[in-house]
Amino acid sequence: MNEKVADHRLSLNQITTENWNLKEAAAGCAEQGIEWIGIWRHKVHEIGLKEAKQTIKNYNLKVSSLCRGGMFPAATDLIRQERIDDNKRAIEEAAELGAEVLVLVCGSSPDKDLQTSRRWVQEGIEAIVPFAEDHGVKLGIEPLHPMYAADRSVIVTLGEANEMQRAIASKQVGVIVDVFHVWWDPLLYKHIEDARGSILGFHVSDWKVPIHDLFKARSFMGEGIIDIPRIRKAVDHQGYDGPIEVEIMNQSIWDLPGEETLQKMKASYRSHV
Repeated sequence: MNEKVADHRLSLNQITTENWNLKEAAAGCAEQGIEWIGIWRHKVHEIGLKEAKQTIKNYNLKVSSLCRGGMFPAATDLIRQERIDDNKRAIEEAAELGAEVLVLVCGSSPDKDLQTSRRWVQEGIEAIVPFAEDHGVKLGIEPLHPMYAADRSVIVTLGEANEMQRAIASKQVGVIVDVFHVWWDPLLYKHIEDARGSILGFHVSDWKVPIHDLFKARSFMGEGIIDIPRIRKAVDHQGYDGPIEVEIMNQSIWDLPGEETLQKMKASYRSHV
């Protein structure tokens, strides 16, 4: 694979270097020639929005996404409204940082009524669509692997995300395809085809067997069982030509020096994406 072409779309999702603050991550990207960065809100809040924006400008980076919005379901109307308000703040932050996409981790159910929680997710997104449109920020529904349904998201397939996107019927809303979350789905390639024109992000990592930690389970591309090139080809074929975020939650990787993480990330991206 041509390195210049490959690296042109490479984005560091900041959670991959969780041991770094935003300034360190930005400096690392600049040093390694990585043009894109996907930012997490907790890293922005550590230094403040104004300083975060200046940091991105200083290192001449482009922001592939801001993570995360969502978490819409809640036990009371008051809490659900508070979460909608927080999503509006996230939209404002994304606009200030120059991120075209706010990634939505939709949220888990406060009880056993999953269908009601899914309705709350849709209602929550519908409530923030006009605000997102006013700020020029798109909303990316990210389905998570079913093992996260109990604590992170009741939206667990790309098919569900597509259906919700169509039901909301706004060009401001699309979907995120993360290989770690969707690789197992027997209908994956049909769902990717159905998502044509609405894919707002593509995230890569790998599923290394055995998995010892549900959350911090991801590995570098090529170390696991996911057919990443095939999924990438399918996503590209449906018109997505934007940044490709490497998003890895793994304590052993977090414990590495950040410079080493970026070097390994680039090598695995070039060879296996």
